[in-house]
Amino acid sequence: VQLQASGGGLVQAGGSLRLSCAASGFTLDYSGIGWFRQAPGKEREGVSCISWSGGSAYYADSVKGRFTISRDNAKNTVYLQMNSLKPEDTAVYYCAAVEVISTPFTIATLKDYGMDYWGEGTQVTVSS
Repeated sequence: VQLQASGGGLVQAGGSLRLSCAASGFTLDYSGIGWFRQAPGKEREGVSCISWSGGSAYYADSVKGRFTISRDNAKNTVYLQMNSLKPEDTAVYYCAAVEVISTPFTIATLKDYGMDYWGEGTQVTVSS
């Protein structure tokens, strides 16, 4: 089982990045994927999540309207398109998966959701 996150980098404020989370080794049919981030000295926060089957997507208020989560079933990959990036978006971004969604999987529950698998983080740095 593996989650591979990629796509981070250094970008100026107002720029864009697309993060990818490629999943392998488990069936995604009933899964949920979440993106989290953690900035230095801050708690990890849930950024966005999507259920694989229904495609319902949720966003933290801080990124709503700027970030878009999507999935590619054929590639077992979830993307996080990040536009209009701000310096406060600077953090290590992680993707995580829950193999079977059994309780509500929304931005409100994401932070404390029992995720089954975690990918290694990818650094996003936004310069002002």
